[in-house]
Amino acid sequence: MNQQKIPATVITGFLGAGKTTMIRNLLSNTNGKKIALIINEFGDLGVDGEVLKGCGAENCTEDDIIELTNGCICCTVADDFIPTMTKLLEREQRPDHIVIETSGLALPQPLVAAFNWPDIRTQVTVDGVVTVVDSAAVAAGRFADDHDAVEARRVEDESLDHESPIEELFEDQLTCADLIVLNKTDLLDTAGLGRVRDEVASRIARKPVMIEARNGEVPASVLLGLGVGTEGDIVNRKSHHELEHEDGVPHDHDEFDSFVVELGPVADPAAFVDALKGIIGEHDVLRLKGFVDVPGKPMRLQLQAVGSRIDHYFDRAWVPGEARGTRLVVIGLHEMDEAAVRKAIEALA
Repeated sequence: MNQQKIPATVITGFLGAGKTTMIRNLLSNTNGKKIALIINEFGDLGVDGEVLKGCGAENCTEDDIIELTNGCICCTVADDFIPTMTKLLEREQRPDHIVIETSGLALPQPLVAAFNWPDIRTQVTVDGVVTVVDSAAVAAGRFADDHDAVEARRVEDESLDHESPIEELFEDQLTCADLIVLNKTDLLDTAGLGRVRDEVASRIARKPVMIEARNGEVPASVLLGLGVGTEGDIVNRKSHHELEHEDGVPHDHDEFDSFVVELGPVADPAAFVDALKGIIGEHDVLRLKGFVDVPGKPMRLQLQAVGSRIDHYFDRAWVPGEARGTRLVVIGLHEMDEAAVRKAIEALA
């Protein structure tokens, strides 16, 4: 008996764009659909998985949430993603829809191409690729070099790569999109948002639908059911790396590093957050996230930082028997001084 293909939505976007928040909102409004969720994080600490496991959605239980923290999903397709999908499809109760959250440093192109794998393409189709954009970060210029200055340097030195790793990755994630969500629009005025729209549109030749969102609030009816079948169009969405290395040189993430810092309890979370802002600014940390143990509080404090903008709130109670502690994952460019950053953070506890 032929089974209808299961639709899969790939949600991508740079570090801190708000992918996990958007998925959490989605899981609370699936209109009865059974969702299987695959989460990939850059680094060894599964923060996003912990957040989503605690959301309590009836149609996406902890058994339906699969974490891949063994490396960036675009680099471990054969070793991690395909075996994971195969096991998921062997389940007696198959999901109605699969949602995949990529790492903020992942190229979506290799992942989408993996849906053409023989054992997968007959059972699953890519419903669409949704790229989440941190509008405030775009407005602040975190994804753009001064193009005029760069071009001037290129005239002097033709070997100069005209784009930074961050800028290329941002464009690659946009290039693969079927839907672009301009998130965190509440942090901008109308004029600022207009400039972000123009900036994003200027980065890609394709013109996918672009919508606005606050706090990742997008209806499930908008995110799911795009019906694109993106795996059949992946040849038209090549990344910078694919265009520059048609000879098959493998993509890697040598430009980025991550590490985990473990601390004891933090008595004054407000002062801790203020001090972190200084460390992030001094060492140009791209992303910092994790959980903080506040003495006397029955709940853990979740901390999410994008640049110097830090959000923190108590997300759930510590579970009986769970080891309390403060664990933070730090992500930055390869030249980031890990020892200095680690020492500065550890000095705060």
